[in-house]
Amino acid sequence: MTLSREEIVELLEKYDQESKAIRKEALKFTWYMRGGLSYNEAMALSHQEREIVAAIIKENIETTEKTKLPFF
Repeated sequence: MTLSREEIVELLEKYDQESKAIRKEALKFTWYMRGGLSYNEAMALSHQEREIVAAIIKENIETTEKTKLPFF
């Protein structure tokens, strides 16, 4: 398969956006986990594991909101 220069640039931009999103998500995980997960550990998670951690964080935030307990 051969890509044009424009297609290669588009593909590289897409990969750049995806990698930035993964790094941002990993940093959010480390913040929410309050040291329970290092940045390197978060970066080593698979896509499925990141989805699971994100779901757990979401559940915990919802529980905090429902119970009116302090979050920060």
